[in-house]
Amino acid sequence: METWSVDQVCSWLVEKNLGELVHRFQEEEVSGAALLALNDRMVQQLVKKIGHQAVLMDLIKKYKQRRQGLESPGIPGASALVLRAAAAPEDKPSSSPANHGEQTPTFYPAENLANRLIDQRVLKQRRSVKHVLARNKALQGMKSYVLPEFPYDVRCMLAEQKCPDHSMKIRIIEFLQADMTKYLKGSLYPSTQQYNDVVNALLQAHPFLDEDGGGFFLWKRALKDRFKYVRRPIEDDEQVMRNKCKFGHRRGQRRKSPADIRFDEMKIAQIKEEAVCLDSEVVEHISWFQQEYVKTVKDWREIDKRMSQTLQIRRKLIGSRTPLKDILKMFPFLKCPYQMFKEFQLLTRIDIYKKTRHILESYSDNILTSFSVVDHPINIALQEKMKQHTDEHMLKYMKMTATCLLLPDVFGDDPSLFVIVNEKVHVSTPVLEVKNPFNFDVCEFSLYLEKERLTKVDDCVTALAALVAAFHVFGIQCPSRLSHTLNFLETQIFDMHSPYFPSMKEKEKEVGFQHLVT
Repeated sequence: METWSVDQVCSWLVEKNLGELVHRFQEEEVSGAALLALNDRMVQQLVKKIGHQAVLMDLIKKYKQRRQGLESPGIPGASALVLRAAAAPEDKPSSSPANHGEQTPTFYPAENLANRLIDQRVLKQRRSVKHVLARNKALQGMKSYVLPEFPYDVRCMLAEQKCPDHSMKIRIIEFLQADMTKYLKGSLYPSTQQYNDVVNALLQAHPFLDEDGGGFFLWKRALKDRFKYVRRPIEDDEQVMRNKCKFGHRRGQRRKSPADIRFDEMKIAQIKEEAVCLDSEVVEHISWFQQEYVKTVKDWREIDKRMSQTLQIRRKLIGSRTPLKDILKMFPFLKCPYQMFKEFQLLTRIDIYKKTRHILESYSDNILTSFSVVDHPINIALQEKMKQHTDEHMLKYMKMTATCLLLPDVFGDDPSLFVIVNEKVHVSTPVLEVKNPFNFDVCEFSLYLEKERLTKVDDCVTALAALVAAFHVFGIQCPSRLSHTLNFLETQIFDMHSPYFPSMKEKEKEVGFQHLVT
């Protein structure tokens, strides 16, 4: 079992009626050696069901007991037996004339104890020699890894052996990721063993980071997530997409044929040619945007300058109904909330983030006490969560989040066109996706467009502002079943009167929601 690969471990799980654990073990890359090193805390993190935990720990315990029994001195000549078996060229009976007509076993009779378990163990070790040698050769590239010198504040924390808080853990992971990238000569795709070596080096140098034996998986997962985050900006790069199509790494999507790839290239080239007719420098700007977007440290001042210079080009492309996916390939910074707000300000001269915060702060109390949302599940969950906190800032933020989620219900619109809570997005127009809205540790806000995530945002204010800005920046028509909600928001943002408001006031009287619009 010590030399088992991840696939062999998964096959063993299926054989032991633990097939439900296969996906989790593959995700955490639990090999045979890692399986035997699991303790109670690790098993609890890997396996959710208590019954599966008990069965898994019992199987591991029985294997260890059986192995200790085989290796104990109670079996005469066991150590010499293993050496004799390893030195034997083959496990075949002797073919000498003296032994003709009978089979002489390779092992002594004492070696056939315990149903020949020793024989099978030795044979398995001999069969895996080539595998072990090949693996050791592959691991030589990272064995010389040495931890970098951390910044001063991190070194002080490590010297005092204090348990790092969340922000300090992020600093350590970011520093390790940057150092690994240098060590791997710029590669952003470390192997599994390279992750293991770095985390092992960290925990050997600072054992208190192990967190009761479960730190290895936590630090490894955090490091892998950091590399995914750094790689995310280059996922839309043309060369990366071409390589993914070539090698079949686009999960959930079909592999594009060479004809489809050529068609996409011709389409982008055609769009660039149309843009060149308007401005001879636009191709240079587009190339610069694409190169700058994949960098870890970006020149935001130059980005703002070039985005302002190419504003008319984007407006012409959006006005001519150019596919949004093509526009985002040429101007990838439109995916960033900051640049989306900047674009909105260039078009309207209005700070939409500031206006949105004012709306949520001003109307949250009225909205949450309106008749139409008093018995809403989100409002009920909010009231329960507010009982658990006393901090005024946190309570205010929770009210603003609930206000953002309940706006379409107040105005009688379709909530599925505005925000999706803990579900999959099915609409093509701009929509917010919110996961765990009142759990601050794992809460996530995302803006989706054409059923794909455009950007991930930090809070409800940024999310709501990005939603409204997306309709204007990308020239998307408001759905009729969401018109009242967006009309209210735009009226407050642009400080204007709306043709919808006469009917809105009548609806306010019907649902008992008054004094919302002043």
